[in-house]
Amino acid sequence: MSSLFAHSQPGESCVICEEFKEKGIHLYTVFICTECEKELIHTETNHPKYKYFLKQLKKITTPEIFS
Repeated sequence: MSSLFAHSQPGESCVICEEFKEKGIHLYTVFICTECEKELIHTETNHPKYKYFLKQLKKITTPEIFS
């Protein structure tokens, strides 16, 4: 069982770059690393990379609220 944990990646998988990172934010059900968050904020809406960000952010699902 210890070999199972030896190969695990540190951190969480970023929904945008899909890499494992230590620092970032949680948005609903996903994790966004600090680097992608900064790049997303500073990208103009007419830049080609903006469409990529939108595509990746569509993976976010809003959690259900049970009353």
